[in-house]
Amino acid sequence: MPTSKKKRGSAQPKKPTILDVARRAGVSKSLVSLVIRGDARVGPANRAAVLAAVAELDYRPNAMARGLVQRRTRMVGVMVSDLTNPFFGDVVSGIQLQARELGYRVLFSTGDRQQELEVEAIEGLLELRVDGLLLAGPRIEFETIAGFGRSVPLVVLHRPTTDDWSDSVTNDDFAGGRIAVEHCASLGHTRIAHIDGGIGAGAEARREGYEEAMRHLGLEKHIQVVRGGYTEKPGRQGAQELLSKRPLPSAVFAANDLCAIGALNTFEEAGLSVPEDISLLGYDNTSVAALRHVSLTSVHQQSVRMGRMAVDRLFERIDKGRTEPIHDVVSPSLVVRDTTGPVPSRGN
Repeated sequence: MPTSKKKRGSAQPKKPTILDVARRAGVSKSLVSLVIRGDARVGPANRAAVLAAVAELDYRPNAMARGLVQRRTRMVGVMVSDLTNPFFGDVVSGIQLQARELGYRVLFSTGDRQQELEVEAIEGLLELRVDGLLLAGPRIEFETIAGFGRSVPLVVLHRPTTDDWSDSVTNDDFAGGRIAVEHCASLGHTRIAHIDGGIGAGAEARREGYEEAMRHLGLEKHIQVVRGGYTEKPGRQGAQELLSKRPLPSAVFAANDLCAIGALNTFEEAGLSVPEDISLLGYDNTSVAALRHVSLTSVHQQSVRMGRMAVDRLFERIDKGRTEPIHDVVSPSLVVRDTTGPVPSRGN
C-alpha cells in the first residue's frame, strides 16, 4: 500500500512555549508567569525583558494549560437561549463589558430555544473548564439548572430562580404587564388583549401582570389572552386569532417586540391602521422598537445593566467565595412611541 511523504518544508513551525520565553529573557518560568498575569511584584527590568521576549517569539499563553495548573481559566461560559432576539444582544453587550473590566474572557453558546440543545451547550462550556456559568433566558427545567449550580458558580438571567445553588437577575415582568395595561387604560382603552409569550422566560409573569391590572381597573370582563411567543410568527398567529373574534380589541399588548412586529404586520395586512384603528405595545424596548418606521411603544428592560449585574454576581461567587443566593429584580419602565393612541372612533 503506497505511503505518502511529507513535502520538505511543509511542517508547521513549532509554537514557542513559556520555557522558550524564559530562556530568551534569561529568567525563570515562574517569573514569566508572574509577568503574564500582571503581578506588580516583578521589577521593571525583568518585566521589560520578558515582554521583549514575548514579542520577539510571538508567544501566546495557552489558557487551557494555564487553567489546569492554576485551577482557573478566567473564562466565563454564557448560554444564550435565543440569539435571534435583539434583547439578548443588549444583554450580551453588558456581559462583555463587565467581564472585560473584571479580567474575564467570555465563551458563548446557544440552545436555540430547545431544552436538549441548551443542556448540550452548557455541557460543552463546562468541558472547556469555564470558571462559572451565565444562563440567559434558559428553558431547561429548574432541577437541571440546580444540578449545574451544584458543580459550578452559576447565575441565571431573565428567569427568576429561588434555589440555593444559583443567583438570578431578572426584570420585574409582573410589573411590566401592569405598566402596559395601565398605559392603555390611561388612553381610554377597556378592551385590551394580550398575545402572550408561550413558554418563554418571563411570559407567565407578564401574563399575570396583565390579568391583575385588568381586574384592578375593573376590566376583568375584557380579559383576553391568546397564545403567542417571543418571535414574529407566533405574534402573527396571535393577531390572526384576535382578528377572527368580535368585538375587536382596541389595544393589544404583545409579549415582546418581535411578537409585536408580527402582530403589526398582520393588522396592517388586514387593513387596520396602528394606532388609529388599534393600539399596540411590545416588551423589551429593543433596537427594533426604536426604528423610525416602527416606532413601537414598549416596556423597557434595563438589558445592558442586567448583563453587568449578572457578571458581578458571578464574580462574587468565583472570586470572593460567596455561597448564599441573591436574586435581583430590576424595575421596568415604559417608552411611549407612535403605536399607541386614544380609543378609535369606532368606540371602545
